[in-house]
Amino acid sequence: MSKYRLYVDEVGNPDLESSDNLNHRFLSLTGVIIDLDYVRETLHPEMEALKAKYFSSHPDEPGILHRKELLNARPPFQALKDQKVRNNFDKDLLNHLKQWEYTVITVCLDKKKHRDTYVTWRYDPYHYCLRILLERFNFWLNRHNTRGDTMAESRGGKEDLRLKNSFHRLWEQGTEFVKPEQFQESFTSRQLKVKPKSANVSGLQLADIIAHPSRAEILDENDFLGRPLAPFARQIIEILQQKYDQQGGRVFGKKFL
Repeated sequence: MSKYRLYVDEVGNPDLESSDNLNHRFLSLTGVIIDLDYVRETLHPEMEALKAKYFSSHPDEPGILHRKELLNARPPFQALKDQKVRNNFDKDLLNHLKQWEYTVITVCLDKKKHRDTYVTWRYDPYHYCLRILLERFNFWLNRHNTRGDTMAESRGGKEDLRLKNSFHRLWEQGTEFVKPEQFQESFTSRQLKVKPKSANVSGLQLADIIAHPSRAEILDENDFLGRPLAPFARQIIEILQQKYDQQGGRVFGKKFL
């Protein structure tokens, strides 16, 4: 049986105090589901080859694909300051995003609405988003008769502990829609795996690249984006239409809370 991993990227921050600021009003979690054999045999080597083609780096300090650094052509991606190089890189990246085999689930929460609706009792925003994300991952695993685990990028001591505790609560307690026994049967580990950016995890880099465009699409669909979609983000969004979890014409890979 193949084993799958959900690689999770967070956009925004989980604190409710920042909810009135439009720039911090929304928290989203994007999960990318990938077969671990496919990661080893295809995704990781092809991603490393893409980086080697355009950027210089040493194996001891590999370049880590990160959306913000790529957009701003920061080291080690300064070659992207050359428009011709950027055009070629963008074309290659889009082709890979289209060809790679993965499934996407994005959950986006309006923290202001959440805070104002639930005055006396509220879910922690991160836990709320993670709950929906893991429910849908569980449903996906069941539909494909397989099992998997979950990995997120390290954010530091306290943040990592919050992530792990949130995951463990779901493992132990389940949700209204998924009993704990169902999580425990479909997930291969009771622990959330956390890796630093420096670990050069290809699945986390893929999640980082698509998380912002995916959130932008959801906000645009719900009239909260407040600006036109960037052209490159729009191209990624077009690719994501084939990558979101879906079955029988229903899309399960996008959820606006």
